[in-house]
Amino acid sequence: MSEVKDQLFYSKEHEWVEVINENTIRIGITDFAQSQLGDIVFVELPEIGAEVQAEASLGNIESVKTVSDLFAPVTGVVAKVNSTLLDQPEIVNSDAFGEGWMIELEIDASAHEALKQLLTAEQYREYTAE
Repeated sequence: MSEVKDQLFYSKEHEWVEVINENTIRIGITDFAQSQLGDIVFVELPEIGAEVQAEASLGNIESVKTVSDLFAPVTGVVAKVNSTLLDQPEIVNSDAFGEGWMIELEIDASAHEALKQLLTAEQYREYTAE
């Protein structure tokens, strides 16, 4: 069974969201997603300062099996990208919830309402068990 961390939020597109502070969230792909993708060989991330819209693609993840979009769970502005993944994308396979994080978004108050629409850890466990 895939690892699911209780303190995170989850999207149905298999991204996890960690609230860093009132204005910042960190996003990555779930353990379930990385195991479904297989060996990740390339990660394309947005530029710092890029505005992203909720549910829109903000990058790509390429594995030996397929290429998948990375989706923004909420609207915001890219504050940080994990540039280590550009040279070492395989970190996502070994540490999806830690060193394999993808981006940090600066969000406004309205994005907090959007976070409430994401899945809790328990809901995500049920979703991936289907």
